[in-house]
Amino acid sequence: MVTVRRLLDSKKKGYWSVAPDVTAYEALQIMADRDVGALLVVSERTLLGIFTERDYSRKVILKGRSSKDTPVRDLMTESVYCVTPEDTMEHCMDVMDSNHVRHLPVLEQGNLVGIVSIRDVVNMIIGEREATIEDLKQYISG
Repeated sequence: MVTVRRLLDSKKKGYWSVAPDVTAYEALQIMADRDVGALLVVSERTLLGIFTERDYSRKVILKGRSSKDTPVRDLMTESVYCVTPEDTMEHCMDVMDSNHVRHLPVLEQGNLVGIVSIRDVVNMIIGEREATIEDLKQYISG
């Protein structure tokens, strides 16, 4: 089974994060520049929460707040589901599906080491299945 560690090894290293006092506007600019749908909210290397496009749309736009005046700390999701590098892609899919989340921070011994998205997980699973199919074709054809 494919693990989160293998997925992280195949990705660019690191993750994008912001401090809790950054405005929603600044966070959205980073998300647009980096082409990501979520930022981890970190203070002194501690994961405080996650700020997603969904947080923005539901907690700024629909509530009539100003993105230039509202800090991420007021908008972020504080209850964050996390995984470890030893978890499998199937486990990630289960956590994402049952909790309706698209991003999972990765913690190793309490330290933040990365983030996986639904896109990452799906692409890894598809890649593995394609490799298995190719192996079976090679086996059958001798």
